[in-house]
Amino acid sequence: MARVEGKVALITGAASGLGRATALRLAEEGAKVVVTDWEDRGGNETVELIKQAGGEASYMHHDVSSDEEWQAVIAATLETYGQLDVLVNNAAVIIAKSIKDTTLKDWQWQNSIALDGVFLGVKYGSAAMEESGGGSIINISSIAGIIGLDKSAAYCAAKGGVKLLTKAAAVEFAQLKNKVRINSVHPGVIRTPGVEATIKKYGGSEKIKQRFEAMSPLGELGEPNDIANGVLFLASDESKYMTGSELVIDAGYSAG
Repeated sequence: MARVEGKVALITGAASGLGRATALRLAEEGAKVVVTDWEDRGGNETVELIKQAGGEASYMHHDVSSDEEWQAVIAATLETYGQLDVLVNNAAVIIAKSIKDTTLKDWQWQNSIALDGVFLGVKYGSAAMEESGGGSIINISSIAGIIGLDKSAAYCAAKGGVKLLTKAAAVEFAQLKNKVRINSVHPGVIRTPGVEATIKKYGGSEKIKQRFEAMSPLGELGEPNDIANGVLFLASDESKYMTGSELVIDAGYSAG
């Protein structure tokens, strides 16, 4: 119950889904958690859930595509807690369109959040961690950052960019006086509110559900905590010899 005791963790996109599960899991293991999102109601609910469980957390409104808001969030974190030890770049959006139907505006919006937002987090988060004595950055990519998915070109491009940004940063940050480790996590199909909404959108039929489950050789959808537990490992000192690595949690889908 104390795998990240004494650490301060900032998690973007933590109003629901993987971000919320990760925030709860890190808090359960002793971290002080800064929850950020642009969905204020969900973000505050995450904080309340952490506090109800006996943890410590605070919420900040945060558009991860904004350079200014990243600087403000990092500054507020340091002012409040005096350090930053863990950053989970989780916030993302997905555009599911064919390339011919994807406009330049679609492409730019997708990348402004899912890739530019991660870059800004890496840039400002690593600087704060170097001042704090080092730390761990975990970038949430996807199996879409490893293999191509139909009608998801913009998303695949963004998540593939996250994977290689992580590797380039790992080489650079290994040279810092106060080392900053950086790794990427690649979830498969996880039972998040977004996936549940998609199933519901198409009638909530067993056929649609089975189509998602077919993407899992283990025959079932993953749960948010499956990813949160992987993030916890990378956030903790248990993974102190890992940087620039890809942690794939997809029930074997990308292995086929």
